[in-house]
Amino acid sequence: MLSLQLPTRPLTVVCLASHPDDVEIGCGGTLLELASRGDISGHWLTLTSDSERESEAVVAAQAFLPGAVTEFHQFPDGRLPAHWNAVKDVLHSFCRQVPPPDLVLAPRPDDAHQDHRLLGRLVSTVWRDSAIWHYEVPKWDGDLRPPNHYVPISDMHAHQKVEFLNKYYASQSHHDWWNDDIFLGILRIRGMECRSRYAEGFYVTKSMTKIGIDP
Repeated sequence: MLSLQLPTRPLTVVCLASHPDDVEIGCGGTLLELASRGDISGHWLTLTSDSERESEAVVAAQAFLPGAVTEFHQFPDGRLPAHWNAVKDVLHSFCRQVPPPDLVLAPRPDDAHQDHRLLGRLVSTVWRDSAIWHYEVPKWDGDLRPPNHYVPISDMHAHQKVEFLNKYYASQSHHDWWNDDIFLGILRIRGMECRSRYAEGFYVTKSMTKIGIDP
């Protein structure tokens, strides 16, 4: 399995979510791995929220990626496609406000949830010169498919991810899919697929590797 490394210099990361907790569920372990580098600037955008969930998400963002700057909008949950123009405007506005990111984390463009799917499809039309990793979110629809990119997650960060999800998103614990076995199980399956104990899977649709020395 080939390894493609992020730059060793300080990184700017943009985290895009349709809902509070999307990013943490989809790539919380990766954020913890990135945070352990100590040279990460994080910028977080969430499109649907309310006062309770926004309060949870603000604290969660700081736990997963300390120092992250957060922005929230109140589009109606489950109705993002009906607000295509407004969502596109928000993304472009956010893009202008933050430094050019080295990495953008966003939902999959073929996610079964319509809100995730819209955001996943729009992200590449806004950030054209950044690496985009599309994270996966398990759900009732059963839309998981084989990733083409993996990030190994340490045992400590795998368990810390689950701990933080339960700690910072107590409002979601009543859902039948909100389960430690689900979160750790996916981490373990993706780890097995890349010969690590735990890992998170991503979908990369376009990438570039420069070979050689710049003049």
